[in-house]
Amino acid sequence: MSFDSLGLSAELLRAVSDKGYSEPTPIQKQAIPIILEGKDLMGGAQTGTGKTAGFTLPVLQRLMSFEKSKGRRPIRALVLTPTRELAAQVSESVVSYGKHLPLKSAVVFGGVSINPQKMKLIKGVDILVATPGRLLDHVGQNSADLSKVEILILDEADRMLDMGFIRDIRKVMALLPKKRQTLLFSATFSNDIKQLANDLLKSPTLIEVAQQNTTSERISQVVHPVDKKRKRELLSRLIGGHDWQQVLVFTRTKHGANRLAEQLGTDGITAAAIHGNKSQGARTRALADFKSSKVRVLVATDIAARGLDIDQLPHVVNYELPNVAEDYVHRIGRTGRAGNEGEAMSLVCVDELGLLKDIERLIKREIPKVEFEGFEPDPTIKAEPINRGRGKQQSGRGRSRNKNASGKSNNRPNNKSRSSNQGRSGNRTRSQNAR
Repeated sequence: MSFDSLGLSAELLRAVSDKGYSEPTPIQKQAIPIILEGKDLMGGAQTGTGKTAGFTLPVLQRLMSFEKSKGRRPIRALVLTPTRELAAQVSESVVSYGKHLPLKSAVVFGGVSINPQKMKLIKGVDILVATPGRLLDHVGQNSADLSKVEILILDEADRMLDMGFIRDIRKVMALLPKKRQTLLFSATFSNDIKQLANDLLKSPTLIEVAQQNTTSERISQVVHPVDKKRKRELLSRLIGGHDWQQVLVFTRTKHGANRLAEQLGTDGITAAAIHGNKSQGARTRALADFKSSKVRVLVATDIAARGLDIDQLPHVVNYELPNVAEDYVHRIGRTGRAGNEGEAMSLVCVDELGLLKDIERLIKREIPKVEFEGFEPDPTIKAEPINRGRGKQQSGRGRSRNKNASGKSNNRPNNKSRSSNQGRSGNRTRSQNAR
């Protein structure tokens, strides 16, 4: 099957050809016709399989057929993402695929000045890509009117409907027309999220082009058991000994990311950290330096598991396993993208054996364990509770994301209430980095 057979316009086919694509991916083959029919959709596919183009292309096509309104352009399509990096990535796709169309788009997120965003929105855009917190800031300042939205897309929907975002999502939903098309895309859909999505969608079509919560067969996975205090030493040995030039490393906490990046530097390995406490400028520079190979290692918290699209990234390392098993799928999905091979390894200490079991249960496979010579774990060391970085500790088992239908959770992050100083950007942070 070619893109020509999906019913896309000549302008979109030209844009697809400009990017060098000729055949749609499985998620694109199934999603594009359904979206063009105006139906609600839940689309699940492994990361790196073209989900963004799977909704961007048909949404652009549908907007072409909408009747143009007089005066200021209303926002007709809204894409919500959980992180700034993912918002920027989606926006780039909208611009790239829509470059031959007379449509205007914008992206808004926190960490940068709100005023240039306001000016662009006031002029009018057809498509808006946004993080929830910054979008609500614009609504509060009357620079964003959502009353004409015809299509809503939740990208990385599992995180968008998770405990830290559901309040803002419900606020946004209340501002949208009840008659609209709603699309949810993600690599993982838990049963809880599916149940919650039923409240937001109307008779949605469910597409899962791979078994739920599975990892790509193109990604080789391995676990290296190692004592916690020797993880940094083993990581440096792996990077230096194998001459890895581009490695994405995940930690659980922001402080841990900063510390590890500094320690790798003392080992002679150039590294940068990216997390929610970094300014947007610092995050953008760190990512650009990593992509251009100015630094060999990018140390990240889970914000980077959603939205980092790095061509042919060869190595992902879980320096620490995530508290939530689904995040493992998103983390390692940064490699092995677009048909390429990838390697994902996890450095696992005795404290994390429960988390590892949760991950293996989720992906329905056992990950090979290989002890690295000279770094065999000490069997006399006992497991200790894992510090989650928010002043709380947990046992070696991962915390669940249990919610009721209202979206409330017993494991709610420590969100700070929104400041009364709504209009000023950069003066506050959110635990989920929602701006």
